[in-house]
Order: sequence, then C-alpha cells, then structure tokens
Amino acid sequence: MSRIIRDRAIVEDDWTIAADGAATATGGRLIVPLARWRDERAGPGGAAPIGVLLPNTEDVEALYPQIAALPLIALQFPKFADGRALTQATLLRNRLGFAGELRAVGDVVRDLMFWLGRCGFNAMVPRPDQDLEACRQALDEIRRAYQSGADGHLPVWVRRRARAVG
Repeated sequence: MSRIIRDRAIVEDDWTIAADGAATATGGRLIVPLARWRDERAGPGGAAPIGVLLPNTEDVEALYPQIAALPLIALQFPKFADGRALTQATLLRNRLGFAGELRAVGDVVRDLMFWLGRCGFNAMVPRPDQDLEACRQALDEIRRAYQSGADGHLPVWVRRRARAVG
C-alpha cells in the first residue's frame, strides 16, 4: 500500500485507483474514472465502496445529484499550475455540502498543500517525488488567510472586526 495525507496525518491508502479498462480490485475500495462509473453504476452492486475520479473539466454542480452519496470523490490535477480542481473542491464543500472524502490526485506538490486544505480537500496524494512529511507540514504553513475557506479558519478581516467591536 502507498501512503497519503488524510485528515492532516500520513496514513496507508486503503483505496485503489482503477484505470478505465482495469478489472475491479477484489475486496478493496476502488476509485474509478467518471466514464467507467457512468457505464457500470447501473450494473450489479458490489460489497466494496466505490469512489469516482473526476477530471478538472467536469461540471460538479450538474453532476452532484448523481455523486452526492459516494464516500469519496477524487479530483484530478493534470498540471501543478491548473487550479480548476481547487474551484471544484470549493463548490463541492461550500456550496453543495459534500461531506465524504475529497481527494487531490495527479500533479500534487508541496506548494499546493495549504490551498488544498483551504478549498476543502481532506486527502492528498502527492507526486512520488514529494516528501510526505514536508507536504503535511505545508498544510499549516500560512497562519492567516484573507478569504474564507472550507477549512474553518477565520479570515483576518473577521478577526480584526471582532477585536474592534469587543
């Protein structure tokens, strides 16, 4: 098993990402690409939990009624500089209320970690060349934020207003 960051801790990954044509993992938790999930969801259900891997071009608001009950949604970062999955995560957590595991996969590097946490990701799969502990520590690297986020930190302007009123 590989190791990932989940809920701010380094843990063993108990999910497997299946390629489009790959067979289902026996007895394990499986993450399937969206196209495969669409093709197979009407088929016979298995006992193992299923998660879905969404490309960063997918309209999550339109798709949400179909995927809301899934235990895991993985959002793809094809390139470090492509932040569309950050927007998808923010929509899933803040606007749509997704409560399951929200996982960042693909070109995930240390420099993204703080922003992944702010946007609502609770699981990150950094690239193999990234140091897991450094990535975990980067989640708390910036202490103050100016915008609200899915991580529950109060923005600086709210803190200042509270001090001025109190």
